[in-house]
Amino acid sequence: MSTPWKSCFRDGLLEGKVALVTGGGTGIGLSIATELASLGAIVVIASRNRQTCQEAADRMNATQVSGKIVAGPSTSIRKEDEVRNLIAWVLESFDALHLLVNNAGGQFISAAEDISKGGFSAVVETNLTGTFLVCREAFTQYMDKHGGAIVNITLGNRNGMPMMSHSGASRAGVENLTATLSTEWMESNVRVNCVRPGIIWTESGFENYGPAGEMFVERLLPAMPARRFGSPEEVSSAVVWLLSEGASYVTGTVLNVDGASAYTLLPLRDIEDKEHLPFYGTLPRKARL
Repeated sequence: MSTPWKSCFRDGLLEGKVALVTGGGTGIGLSIATELASLGAIVVIASRNRQTCQEAADRMNATQVSGKIVAGPSTSIRKEDEVRNLIAWVLESFDALHLLVNNAGGQFISAAEDISKGGFSAVVETNLTGTFLVCREAFTQYMDKHGGAIVNITLGNRNGMPMMSHSGASRAGVENLTATLSTEWMESNVRVNCVRPGIIWTESGFENYGPAGEMFVERLLPAMPARRFGSPEEVSSAVVWLLSEGASYVTGTVLNVDGASAYTLLPLRDIEDKEHLPFYGTLPRKARL
């Protein structure tokens, strides 16, 4: 995101709101933070690398005419004390926390059988446990008494996530957590929803995967019903709507932003031994792969 864009929402929509976007220094998180700020919100962005967040905030504030982006303290969402301190810092700095976007997360590409227990646990702790910790602290420290809106960012796991079983499992957990919190926290006037992006094009995102990222492009792009990947701005606009008063009757839902890719299989694994694909009964060879 080297240049600003004009939000499709009305100017000043989120004026007076304080928002927190975890993982907001790069990629989708930065796009979300920038659009929230362009609509008048004060947006705290936080990740483990505070310098990255500060540089992003400085860069994007130079383009803003309404709200602002502020770098929060360095925070690993896997560490309970750091999450607790982050929420406290937001409240000490701005006296409120109206909006929360749990965008921070991570995974790596690997066949399930090659993932170690430590690797699997690390992804679950980041994507699922970390999201829970941020939600819990935002609720107990502020939203329980004042209300608020939360959006959790997951990934396109509707048909499973070949080569990312750890992330698919943890993101499914986040979606169920979202449904549970939406009912538990209803009486506190807190709405909790998910945005489930498909394959979103960000330079930093694909670079992190190295050659495997190129494989994703080559194999997945032809399989996308929309015949293209999504843009970060298309995710951020979905997030804005769910955070806005226009979605006041929407809670506990999962919103796909994926060009209908949830309804196609992900061609990420080659089937080398077709003779041993299971079947039962009488089936002619021409009816098999």
